[in-house]
Amino acid sequence: MKKRTPIDQSKWWRKIKDHRYIRNILFLILALFLYGVMIDNVIPEKLDIQMSTVAEVDIRSPITVENKAATDMKRKEVIEAIRPVYVQKKEYAQLQVEKINDIFELINQVNEEYETNEEEVLEEEAIVEEDEVNLEEKLEYVQSVISYGTSNDLSDETILTLLQANDIQLQMARETTMNAVYEIMIQRIPINELSAAKQSVEDKIIISTVSNRLHDAMIELAKFAIIPNYIYDDKATERLQEEAAESVDPVVIREGQLLVKAGEMINHEVYEQLRLVGLLDETFNLYPYVGLALLIALMIGMLGYYLNEVKTTAKTNNSHLLMFTLIFIVTITVMKITSFLENLDYTGVGLIVPVAVGTMLLTMLIHERVALFSSIFFAIIASVLFNNETVGTFNFTYGVYVLFSSFAGVYFLGKTNRTSRILKAGLFVSSINIISILSILFMKSFQQSGIEIGMHIGFAFLSGFLAAVLTLGLLPFFEAGFGILSTTKLIELSNPNHPLLRKILLEAPGTYHHSVVVGNLAEAACESVGANGLLARVGSYYHDLGKTRRPHFFIENQMKMDNPHDKISPQLSKTIIISHPYDGADLLREFKMPKEIIDIAEQHHGTTLLKFFYHKANQDSESPIPESQFRYPGPKAQTKVSAIVGIADSVEAAVRSISKPTPDKIDALVRKIINDRLEDGQFDECDLTMRELDKIAISICETLKGTFHSRIEYPEDPKEKKGDTQNDSRN
Repeated sequence: MKKRTPIDQSKWWRKIKDHRYIRNILFLILALFLYGVMIDNVIPEKLDIQMSTVAEVDIRSPITVENKAATDMKRKEVIEAIRPVYVQKKEYAQLQVEKINDIFELINQVNEEYETNEEEVLEEEAIVEEDEVNLEEKLEYVQSVISYGTSNDLSDETILTLLQANDIQLQMARETTMNAVYEIMIQRIPINELSAAKQSVEDKIIISTVSNRLHDAMIELAKFAIIPNYIYDDKATERLQEEAAESVDPVVIREGQLLVKAGEMINHEVYEQLRLVGLLDETFNLYPYVGLALLIALMIGMLGYYLNEVKTTAKTNNSHLLMFTLIFIVTITVMKITSFLENLDYTGVGLIVPVAVGTMLLTMLIHERVALFSSIFFAIIASVLFNNETVGTFNFTYGVYVLFSSFAGVYFLGKTNRTSRILKAGLFVSSINIISILSILFMKSFQQSGIEIGMHIGFAFLSGFLAAVLTLGLLPFFEAGFGILSTTKLIELSNPNHPLLRKILLEAPGTYHHSVVVGNLAEAACESVGANGLLARVGSYYHDLGKTRRPHFFIENQMKMDNPHDKISPQLSKTIIISHPYDGADLLREFKMPKEIIDIAEQHHGTTLLKFFYHKANQDSESPIPESQFRYPGPKAQTKVSAIVGIADSVEAAVRSISKPTPDKIDALVRKIINDRLEDGQFDECDLTMRELDKIAISICETLKGTFHSRIEYPEDPKEKKGDTQNDSRN
């Protein structure tokens, strides 16, 4: 029971770590980490400040906000500065002239209505009495009509004068008065100049053909008609005030704006500004917390969706997702620590941030597409972490700088992500860093000394160098901790001094040579279709490790000895031959070899048929034997590399059996082996296409042609004896 406990625990752990909820937990951990790291750069610092105190340090606004009170005050001042609008009503001249004309018409109408048609023979006293009565009635009527709708009245004397004037005098008075009123009313008459305008009418009414009494009546009537025609226009004034108010730009406190310098007094205005930007510890502002949470939720959501869709190991392997999370956390931690250097009095010191370490690790350990996608989020996070002067905003200078730096590490490594290129990648990152920061500085009209520009360039260069050094230092830990089969690990496994390779060389030298040739064929074929050629080569070295259990039962190791299969039954031969992939896989597991190498050893034969022993068994048997008894149990090749190693294994063994191989014979044999495997369904579980199979065939043929090239046969030395053997040193 004690021996079974570790196995049970191992199964339990594999079941737990592959659970789908583990992915959600990892994304949640990453989100919480990002929230904790970025919260200080989002929440404005609260200051304990009182009015009429002196500021100890320079205080800048962390946000952009409108100062509504100052804006309203500015608009009020602008409105008050607008002078009232007055307009001259030119139509008033005609209206007042018509009013004078109406008065004269009224006089004529009244006189006509009160004319008597009584008998001509009356006593003189009776006529006088009657005229006095009619005159009073006329005066009362005219006065009532003229005073209707106005507060101004004409004197009784003026009306009586008009009533008593004859038609000729009235006509002269009418024309003269109307002309005088019109001449004055067509001029601008403000209300404060009304008296002067009325006074000027006396100079306009100069007529000698009327009595003094009628002349005075005409002057009074003209003054009665003159009114102000230059009056206040409330609508025009209001319109101008509205336009002026709208033209006032809001008073805005910009982010980064200096609110008060160190040593200055904090007055009411400054205190109000500090309150508006949220620097006073008065109220709790929930918005920054919610905003950061939404930003992180958006990033984690997009990151999770991408990792679940892109075809990488992080999609199905939770261990690799954990590795991705750790690399992400390490990169953000490095950025956070570097952001504190901004407080030092060194220009551009934050540019030393080695953010490319994250993208280079992701490129080498997971996939370049994942690294490129992560670069975008590194840039967003960096723009928040490096906003020391303007808390709660994005520092786009660092965002752009980090984006190009991250991209540079991915692009240089690319698919040829060999360890030897990491330092070169660091230099490439440094070059891109320098170009990007100079472009940003020059576009911002950065006018500083050559020393300060040099400091920017120096820190940008160190960023790439540190990224390369950190990548070289961290890479082995991730490879060992997560069993990553990186380029470094593959190169280590390809060392001939590896215990398992020495085991093959010493116990099965023919198999060792066969494996080396298979490695050459498989590597070139994999590279022709974009697969991992180095993995194919190293996997080929170990694919026949199981033959070391019974090396002499395999023909390549039967040198100057009888074939032991001639002495045993086909069934026993089948059992020995079929067991070698699984014996090799077991040995590889004992040595804790990477899973990819084990899969190649276990899958390179797939479920193919042992044709020789199958036909031999049928010849010895009276009844047909089913093929399934002489097939490898599988599994079939799951990856391109496993399938290609299997093809190369079969081709190498078959080509060695050809007598006098030629290019045509080799080409025909290679394509026959590939077609037989294709028709047998050996490629059903890997994603090889017909076009890729054709490329594989061409690549293998090219490699074999180089191996079996025509050789120069050297003639015998005539001085040698006839019994000497022919010189064997042919190339």
